[in-house]
Amino acid sequence: MKLVRFSPRSLSGTLFGVAVSLTVLLTACVAPPPRTYAVPAPPPQRVYVYPANGQSPEQTERDRYECHVWAVQQTGVDPSRADASAYERVVVQPANPPGSGTVAGVIGGAIIGSIIGGPRNAGAGAIIGGATGGVIGSASDANAQAQARQTQQQINASAAAGRARADSYRRAIGACLSGRGYTVT
Repeated sequence: MKLVRFSPRSLSGTLFGVAVSLTVLLTACVAPPPRTYAVPAPPPQRVYVYPANGQSPEQTERDRYECHVWAVQQTGVDPSRADASAYERVVVQPANPPGSGTVAGVIGGAIIGSIIGGPRNAGAGAIIGGATGGVIGSASDANAQAQARQTQQQINASAAAGRARADSYRRAIGACLSGRGYTVT
């Protein structure tokens, strides 16, 4: 039996290399949160009121205010509040481009595999480590894409609900004003 001795230098160098390689590999597996880009909301749709029965400007303003109060009571939407915002369209993208996690995994895995394989089996270790890192990296990419899709769906649902509430308010105030003899567009 042959006894193998490690010098403190070679042992510390190997441990340092393994620690750096593990850090690189683990960093490649972390999926950053998706980036969101807010696209400006369309301008608010206005409700135009025309007196159809010769109503005075004072009567038109009074009717418009009373119909506004009624529409708010009916729909729960008050577009005159300061915190009422127009719905926004938002696009969500993963923070890193697709495939970057796979590439980082392949590179990190190849480095770790060649270190673990040692001087005699560095090539085989690099291939096996690269393949393993590629699998882990592609799983990270898939996770980031799924997270971006889920966030986009939540934002789209919120925007659709905001549009629906705004439309219900416009229908309610339009119905009220039409019932009082105005033409509403």
